[in-house]
Amino acid sequence: MSSPISNVRPAPDKLLADLADYALSAKLTSDEAYDTARWCLADTLACGIMALAYPACTKLLGPVVPGTTIKNGARVPGTSHELDPVQGAFNIGAIVRWLDFNDTWLAAEWGHPSDNLGAILATADWLSRNAAAGTPVAAFATKLNARPLTVKDVLTAMIKAHEIQGVLALENSFNRVGLDHVLLVRIASTAVTAAMLGGTRDQVINAISHAWLDGSALRTYRHAPNTGSRKSWAAGDATSRAVRLALIALTDEMGYPSVLTAKTWGFQDVSFKGNPLKLARPLGSYVMEQILFKISFPAEFHAQTAVECAMKLHPLVQDRLDAIERVELTTHESAIRIIDKSGPLNNPADRDHCLQYMTAIGLIFGALTADHYEDKVAADPRIDALRAKMKVAEDKSYSKDYLDPEKRSIANAVQVFFQDGSKTDRIEVHFPIGHRRRRSEGIPVLQQKARDAFAAHYGKAKAAQLMSLFADRTKLEAMPAQEFVSAFVK
Repeated sequence: MSSPISNVRPAPDKLLADLADYALSAKLTSDEAYDTARWCLADTLACGIMALAYPACTKLLGPVVPGTTIKNGARVPGTSHELDPVQGAFNIGAIVRWLDFNDTWLAAEWGHPSDNLGAILATADWLSRNAAAGTPVAAFATKLNARPLTVKDVLTAMIKAHEIQGVLALENSFNRVGLDHVLLVRIASTAVTAAMLGGTRDQVINAISHAWLDGSALRTYRHAPNTGSRKSWAAGDATSRAVRLALIALTDEMGYPSVLTAKTWGFQDVSFKGNPLKLARPLGSYVMEQILFKISFPAEFHAQTAVECAMKLHPLVQDRLDAIERVELTTHESAIRIIDKSGPLNNPADRDHCLQYMTAIGLIFGALTADHYEDKVAADPRIDALRAKMKVAEDKSYSKDYLDPEKRSIANAVQVFFQDGSKTDRIEVHFPIGHRRRRSEGIPVLQQKARDAFAAHYGKAKAAQLMSLFADRTKLEAMPAQEFVSAFVK
C-alpha cells in the first residue's frame, strides 16, 4: 500500500529566497559597476533606437489594441507610444534585442543581460510619471509613489538584473536541455521589477516562483533549419511577462515555494533533467563589471572576433576574391555548435547567426552593419561563393579559454589561401573590443556608436544633447527617471 503524499507546504526553495533577498536588500558599492552600467544604458538605448529603422521591428510596436493609450504610461524611446508597463516592456525589450547588437554574457549559458532594460525602464517610467503627477498607480505601490525613481535606481536595477541573469548562467546550461536563455531574462526581470514595485519579501519570492513556473521557450527559433525573427522579440516577450507576473504577485496572489525542487513536478525534474540549479558565486556586481559589449558591429558574439579578423584581412583580399582557394576559420566549440552553418540562409535572423556569412561580409566589404543581413546585400553572389570555400575547425585551447572565468576569451582566427599558393598571415583575436580587458579602448567606440545611432534618428543637435546626459555620472544618477525617458521620446 502506498503512502499518501505529504501536503505540508515547504519553506521557499533557497534559490528563490536568495534571489529575492538580493533584489530587495543588496547594497551595491562598486564604482566600476555603476560606471559600466552608465555606458550600458547608453549602448542599450542606442541599439533600440537603431532598430526603429527596420519595419520588421516597428510593425510589432505600440499597444496590443491599436489606438489604446495609457495616461502617464510607459514611453518607448524613439517613438510616441505611451503604454501600460507590460506592453511597454515588450516594446522596449523588442527594440533593444532586434539587431543583436546589445551586450552579451557568455558562460555555461549565454544571453544578453541588457534585455532586462525593457522591464526596468517601462516600470521606472510608469511609476515615476504617476508619482510626479500624484496619481498612485495601485495600492501596493504607494510607498514608491512618494517620489519618482531616479536614474540611479534604474542603474541599480540593471546591475542586479545583470547579476541574477549572469550568475545563474555561469554553471546552469539551459540551452543544452533545449531551453532558450530568455528564461533567465524573465527570472531576473521579475525579481528586480517586483522589488521596484515595492513588493514585500514574500511577494517577491512568489513572483519569482511564477517566473520559474512558466518554464521556458524552446530554442528552435535560434537554430538551423528554423532560425527566425522570433529571436529578435523573444526577450521583449520575457520582460513583459516578468512585469505581468510581478504585478500579479503584488496583489498577494499565492506563490509556489518548491517550484524548483518538487519531486516529479518541479522545474529541476521536468525541465532540467533532475539537475540542481545553483548559484556559482555570491551575488554582487560581478556580471556588470565583466559584461561584453557589442561595439563595432552587430554580430552574434561568438563571431565578433572572427569579423574583426576578417576586416583586418579585407585590404589584402578585396581585389583577389576570385583567386581565393579556401578560407580557414579556427574557432571555439560554442561557435561551432551555434553558428557554424551551411546551405541557404533564409532571412536576416538566419544570417546574423552564421559564422561563415559574417566572416564573408567582413572580408568582402571591410565592414558589417545590420543592413548587411538584409536580402538586398545577401543576394550578392560573392557571399555564398566565399562561404563555400570556408573550412571551420575547433582549437581546443580556444574552447578552454572561453570557459576560463579569469579569461572569458572569445577567440577566432582567419587565414586566406589563394590558388597560386600564396596566403595571408593568420590573423588571431582572443578578446573582442567589447571585452573588459579592452574597456579603455572600447568605451570611446561605444560612445561613438551611441552618438551615431541617436544622430540618425533625432538629428545631430539632439544627439549631442542626449550624449551630454551621460557625461556626468553624478548628475545622471540624480535625474528623475521620467525626465530621462522624456529626453528620448519623439
